[in-house]
Amino acid sequence: MKNILNFILEVSKLKGKARRGWLLHKIKNPETTAEHIFHLAILVWVLGEKKKINLERAIKIALIHDLCEVYAPDLTSYDAAALPEKGRITINNLLDITPKKGRPTNIQRRKMEKIKAKLETRAMKKILKNLPVGLQKEFFNLWLDYENGLTKEARFVKQADRLINLLQGLMYWKKFGKIEHYLWIRRAEEVLDDPVTIEFLKVLEKKFVKNKK
Repeated sequence: MKNILNFILEVSKLKGKARRGWLLHKIKNPETTAEHIFHLAILVWVLGEKKKINLERAIKIALIHDLCEVYAPDLTSYDAAALPEKGRITINNLLDITPKKGRPTNIQRRKMEKIKAKLETRAMKKILKNLPVGLQKEFFNLWLDYENGLTKEARFVKQADRLINLLQGLMYWKKFGKIEHYLWIRRAEEVLDDPVTIEFLKVLEKKFVKNKK
C-alpha cells in the first residue's frame, strides 16, 4: 500500500501543473493537466456511448494518457515548429529551443514525435516502477495503446483528445483572444475521421465560429 500511496501522491502533481500550450499563449490561470484529463474522460464517456467500443477501456486510456507529464515536458506544436528540419536534435538541444508560432512541417512533426516518445516512455516507466506488477503492465500497455493507436478505443480517445483541446482553445479565444483558432479548427478538420468526432466538431464550429473562414 505504501507504493500505491506514493504513486497517488505523484499523480496529484498534475493538479498543479499548468499546460504548456496555454502558458505560451499567456493565458491567465490556465488549465492544468489534471483538469484536461478530467475533461477528456468525460467527453470520451459521453461520446463513446454512441460508439461500439469497450467504454471502460476507453475511459481508462483517457485517464492515463498524460500521466507521463508528471516527469515529461508537455511539448507542443509550437516547440515542433521551432525545430530545424535538417540535422540531429537531441533532448538537451530541444530544451534550449524557443517555441515558434505557426504550423510545423511534417518533418518537424516527425522529429518531435521521436523525441516525445523517448521522454514520455522514460517518464511513464519511472512513475509506474513501484506499482504492483499487474498494475504496471495494465497502465503501461494502455498508454502504449494510446500512443500507437493499436485499438479502436485508443484511436477514438486520440481523436477526442484533439476535440477537447480545440474546445478549450476556443473557450480561451472567446475570453482572451490570443488563440489562432482558425488554424486549430483547420488542423482538427484534417485529422479527424471518426463520424462521431466529426459530428461534434461541426457543433463546436457552429457554436463558437459563426462565419468560419
